[in-house]
Amino acid sequence: MDLDATGLDRLGFYTLAGAPRSPRDLITEVRDAERLGLGWSFISERFNIKEAATISGAVGAISERIQIATAATNHNTRHPIVTASYATTMHRLTGGRFTLGLGRGIAPLVRALGLPPVTTAQLEDFATLMRRLWHGETVLDHQGPAGRYPFLRLEPDFDEDIPLAITAFGPDTLALGGRAFDHVVLHTFFTDDTLDRCVRTVKDAAEQAGRDPDAVKVWSCFATIGDHLPEPVRLKKTVGRLATYLQAYGDLMVSTNGWDPGVLARFRADPLVAGFRGALDDKATTEELEHVATLIPDEWLAPAAAGSPQQCADKVRGQFDIGADGVILHGVAPAELEPIVAAWTGGAR
Repeated sequence: MDLDATGLDRLGFYTLAGAPRSPRDLITEVRDAERLGLGWSFISERFNIKEAATISGAVGAISERIQIATAATNHNTRHPIVTASYATTMHRLTGGRFTLGLGRGIAPLVRALGLPPVTTAQLEDFATLMRRLWHGETVLDHQGPAGRYPFLRLEPDFDEDIPLAITAFGPDTLALGGRAFDHVVLHTFFTDDTLDRCVRTVKDAAEQAGRDPDAVKVWSCFATIGDHLPEPVRLKKTVGRLATYLQAYGDLMVSTNGWDPGVLARFRADPLVAGFRGALDDKATTEELEHVATLIPDEWLAPAAAGSPQQCADKVRGQFDIGADGVILHGVAPAELEPIVAAWTGGAR
């Protein structure tokens, strides 16, 4: 792939990454992203001050060019008509710049909220429903994995081609992305081998479903934490972030990357980790994160862009070399990416 022609339109960021102080922070972030030329703004949802529909509308209202995607919201927290209306509203508000991204959610939280586990069949059924509704169909007496709905309809004259994305870890979800979605968003701290395997799984599934594999875009979610940031910030956004993932779904991270489960067991058994209340990247002090850093092998933190701005830009290019169609520069605000974007632009001419 000729990376000199890749361009900034295939680079994105997460607005309100981590635990923001206020949702209004996105105003500066999105404006900075458009000024820098980044192509995509991704929106993650947390049940606090990051409700996806509200954040999406705000990003759409203050932007002119950037693509906007949820990565992700959950299909089972809203009625299908509400979600379909939300996506259509965003599609028209932004002149076609919106992608509805779905995900399974974090299993323990899903259970705690009294919601049923999200299955691959549900996600596929829901995606089919969305496309039918966006194209003006009336759906009567639907009985499928996504639920039973006597009547579903938006407007009969709708004919909207709204892209769908899915966040994916395992092979079943990756294959679903290839056969039924337009974008597949991977997780942070995936090794090069994992990225390669995920891309091949998605593209093979697309081809087997009779689709053009190149039309399904796979996004690497790549922690991008340069040396221009203060050390405590880098510690929080690398060690703290990975430690939080290990808290929430460590077994999945370890099995996906082929890491040593014994290291995860020792991490969990550490008194600080075992007794910690809350997410480590949100609540831990610098001193506590320095201790946590001793529990995580360097190779687990290696799948990231670190070092000088030029070194970070080169690492991002490496994700395209492996096969990613786009890269989310994860974990930092656009202003913090400015020297890396400058290095990318200079190196891509």
